[in-house]
Amino acid sequence: MKHRVIGVIGGSGLYAIEGLTKVEEVKLETPFGAPSDTYVTGWLGKVKLVFLPRHGRGHRILPSEVNYRANIYGMKKLGVAQIISVSAVGSMKEEIVPGHIVVPDQFFDRTQGKRASTFFGRGIVGHVQFADPVCPMLSQQLVQAAKAVGVRVHQGGTYLCIEGPNFSTRAESKIYRQWGVDIIGMTNLPEARLAREAEICYGTLALATDYDCWHEDHEDVSVEAVIAIIQQNVSTAREIIKQLVSSMDDAESGNDCACGDALKYAIMTAAELIPQQTRADLEPLIGRYFPAGEAQ
Repeated sequence: MKHRVIGVIGGSGLYAIEGLTKVEEVKLETPFGAPSDTYVTGWLGKVKLVFLPRHGRGHRILPSEVNYRANIYGMKKLGVAQIISVSAVGSMKEEIVPGHIVVPDQFFDRTQGKRASTFFGRGIVGHVQFADPVCPMLSQQLVQAAKAVGVRVHQGGTYLCIEGPNFSTRAESKIYRQWGVDIIGMTNLPEARLAREAEICYGTLALATDYDCWHEDHEDVSVEAVIAIIQQNVSTAREIIKQLVSSMDDAESGNDCACGDALKYAIMTAAELIPQQTRADLEPLIGRYFPAGEAQ
């Protein structure tokens, strides 16, 4: 029987998952280059986990430098069906206090076009639906797990993704607040887009570390302040992941959602027109729709 495989992408401060058994390191190369680091696989209870530090161990990679395509491609190749994205964020709402957890359900993209955001191209065209960019069932499971460990969690909200690596100006921060966003970060796009193209459920566990620079009664965001809260939040994130995994069995059956069929009607290119190399490179993603050996 095939087992459920959960992927965890660790953000700032989360460079390992404690408590894994049968640990192995897997180094992958992909058609899109090298992932951020080696993947660490192991078992947490009855569930297999695949962990990857988004910025590399030792935090060596800028948000703009992360090879998001390689990271998600590697997760797909390792059989991951659901990804938990752990991310440090700034709070844009008074009620989201540093130290709180947010499980957002929307994203707003303010990156500057530097990041490759699709697996398609090179002779194949696909358009996935992205109106609801996270898996609703996985997100609900994250909320329930957070509540079970006793942490303050906010369900839903909009994650504004900026290019970075600089934090916002005060003017930008105030304008973003007027837009009604809830949290601000630098990494969940194009990560979530690529997870959808790979037909992987995606949910974000956002760790609020600061009030950006809009709050007059709090100091402006700084690395020192962020690190202090991160140390607290990372421990909480590990407990939430353990709680979520403990509520799952080891069966392959995942969520009853549409994430696993995102490409069903998305690929526009006729099979015979897809270049052979592109088809081979994307086999882990499109192979179920264009089986190996089919006339090319």
